[in-house]
Amino acid sequence: MAQVSIRINGRSYDIACDDGQEERIQALSNYVDERVKEISDSVGQIGEQRLLVMTSLLIADELGNAHEQLNEPKAGQAAVAEPGSLSATQSDALAENIENMAARIEGISAKLNKE
Repeated sequence: MAQVSIRINGRSYDIACDDGQEERIQALSNYVDERVKEISDSVGQIGEQRLLVMTSLLIADELGNAHEQLNEPKAGQAAVAEPGSLSATQSDALAENIENMAARIEGISAKLNKE
């Protein structure tokens, strides 16, 4: 079993993973760290636990939206694309989802700033 040291929101974590998965874990942690930074920039430092929970919910929402889009063929679309290959339409839909999530984050930020 391998071990990877990752950094999220300025804090280091040692994570165990299967041999050969180190690069994948590092890439995933980089993605999570980027999302944490986006939320932190939007709402400020609201406590690590709350920030990580908000980030987890945001990433879960992204995943749910991606699953919905992949499972609901659009008019004229015969089949869903193979995993790992996105059409221009799917890329556009993903970009739109990211914009929608950014708006949600801003809404959450406004609510948190009122508290």
